[in-house]
Amino acid sequence: MATTRTIGKLRETVALKADDAHHEEVNAWCNRDLIPLPPSRRTWGWFNFFGCWSVSSLTVATWQTPNTFLTQGLSVGQAMAIVIISRAICTIFAVAVAWCGLTWHIGFTVQNRFTWGMRGSYIPLLQRILLNFIWTAIQCWNGGKLASVCITAIWPSFANIPNTLSANTPTTTYELNGFMVFWCISVPFLFIRPEKFKKPFFVSSVACGLAMVALMIWSLSVAKGVGPMFYQGQTVSSSSKWSVSWLMLSGINQAIGGKAAGMTNSSDFSRYATRKRDYIYGTLSVYWLVGVLVSLGGLITTAAAQKIYGDVYWNPPDLLMVMMDHGKGSSAARAGVFFASLAFAFASMFENVCSNSVAGGIDLSGLFPKYIDIRRGSLITFFAAWIIQPWQLVNRAATFVSVLNSFSVFLAPIMGVMVCDYFLLRKQKIRFSSLFYPEKSQYWFWHGVNLRVIPCWIAGWAPTLGGLIATAGGVSSPRGVYELYYMAFFIGFFISFVSFYVINLIFPLNHLGEFDEVDHWGTFTVREAEKLGIVPEGQEIEGSYGDWKDAVGTEVTETPGYKRSK
Repeated sequence: MATTRTIGKLRETVALKADDAHHEEVNAWCNRDLIPLPPSRRTWGWFNFFGCWSVSSLTVATWQTPNTFLTQGLSVGQAMAIVIISRAICTIFAVAVAWCGLTWHIGFTVQNRFTWGMRGSYIPLLQRILLNFIWTAIQCWNGGKLASVCITAIWPSFANIPNTLSANTPTTTYELNGFMVFWCISVPFLFIRPEKFKKPFFVSSVACGLAMVALMIWSLSVAKGVGPMFYQGQTVSSSSKWSVSWLMLSGINQAIGGKAAGMTNSSDFSRYATRKRDYIYGTLSVYWLVGVLVSLGGLITTAAAQKIYGDVYWNPPDLLMVMMDHGKGSSAARAGVFFASLAFAFASMFENVCSNSVAGGIDLSGLFPKYIDIRRGSLITFFAAWIIQPWQLVNRAATFVSVLNSFSVFLAPIMGVMVCDYFLLRKQKIRFSSLFYPEKSQYWFWHGVNLRVIPCWIAGWAPTLGGLIATAGGVSSPRGVYELYYMAFFIGFFISFVSFYVINLIFPLNHLGEFDEVDHWGTFTVREAEKLGIVPEGQEIEGSYGDWKDAVGTEVTETPGYKRSK
C-alpha cells in the first residue's frame, strides 16, 4: 500500500498542470501544447518564419549540397538546377502540409488523429520521434566540430590536446570536448517557448548570413576569382549505368528527402502564425531563395578556396582550420576564424533546437500528454544524444546516415494521406471535440485506428523499399528497383494519395466535412470564426451546451475547454 501511495504521489507531482483561464486541460489526449493555439499565443509574423527557414537553410549541410551531385559526375549547372528544383518542390509541400495548422491552429501531432485515428496517430509520431532523436544527436556532433574550431581560435594549443580515449572509440578527446561544449551551451535555449523565438531567429540568421557572405568575399578577394571546380562540366562516363537525366532525378529525390522530416511536421510551427500570409511570404521568400543562395555561396567559396590552397574543402570547419593554419596563428586570422565559426555554430545550434529538439518535444507530448509538454520533451530528445552516441553513427556508420536522408520513403506516404484527407475528403473541415475526447469521437474509428490508412501508407513505401535496402547495403538488384527508388518521394506521395482517396470512396466515412459550430476553445478571432462559419467564444447559441455535451459523450459542468453561454 505504501508503495502504491508513493507511486500515486509521484505521478501526481510530475503530471502537468493546466491553467483553466487559458482554456488549458491535461488528460490522456490533451495538454497546453496540444490544444488549438489561441490568438494570444500566435506570435509569429513574417520575420519569424523568415528567421525559422533561414536558420534551417543557413547550415553546413545546405552549404555542402552541390558537392554531393558534383562527385556523381554532374556539372555545376546541373548540380545547381537540382538545388533550385528541389527547393521549389519542398516549398510547395511545406505550404500544403502546413495549411491545416494555419487554419485550425493545431500541429502535426494532433492533425494525424483525424486521418490515422486517435491511437493510429502513434504510427507517424513514433517515426518522427525516432528521426528527431537521431538528427538531434548528429546535429550536436556537427555543431561540436564548429565549437572545437572556436576554442582552437582562442587557445591554439587545444588542437593538440592528447587523445585519452581508447583505440576502439571512433572519435578523439578533441572532438568529444567540442561536442560536450556545444551540447551544454544549447541546453538553456530549450527552455525558451516557441512563442519567444523571434530574437534567437534574428540573431542566428543575421550572424550566420553575414559570416557566409564575409567568407565568400574574403575567398574571392584573396583568390582573385574562383578555381577550376566552379567551371566543372559534366564528367559522367558514356559507359555509365545511369544517364544524366536519371542522376538528376535521383539528386532531386535525395535533396527533397533531406528536407522531408521538416515538411511533414510543418503545421507544428505554422500554427504559431498571426496570419496565413506571414507563413506563406516567409516560406516562399526564404525556404526556396535563401537555400539556393547558400548552396551557391558554398560552391563559390569552395571553388575560390581551391585556388588559394590547392585542395577542395567543402566542410566549413575544415576550411576554417586551414585558414587559421595558413594565417600562421596570427591574431587577425584567429579572430576571423573565431567569429565565422561562432556564427556557424550558433545558427546550427538554434536550427537543432527548433527543427529537431522542439519538434521532438511536440511529438513526445502527443504520446504522453499528461506528463510531457514541449519543454520536457525537448530535454528528453536532447539528453538522448548521449545514448545514441552520434560519433558512432557518423564515423562508423556512414551508410546509416545516408539511409536517414532517404527516410522520405516512409514520410512521403504520410504526407500523401494527410493532404488527401484534409483537402479532398474533409474539405478542410475538422471537429475539435473529436480530437481531444475519445468518447463518441468521430476519429476513434476501429479501436482508435483508421484501418483505411494503413494499407495506403504501406502501398506508398513498399515499391521503393527494395531500392533503399539495395542502396544502403550495396546489394546488386535489377535496374527497375533502383529506378523506383530514385523517384521514391513522388511515387510514395502519389500512390498513398490516390489509394487513400479510392479506398474512402469504396468504404466511405460518415460525418466528413463536419465541424463544431461554436468555438469552445477560444481559438479563433472574430474574423476567423466568421470565415469558418463558427460562432465565436462567449456568444450565445441555442443548444450549444447540449451539442457540446453530446459530442464529448460525458456530463460537462466546468470543462476548461468550454465556456457555457451566459
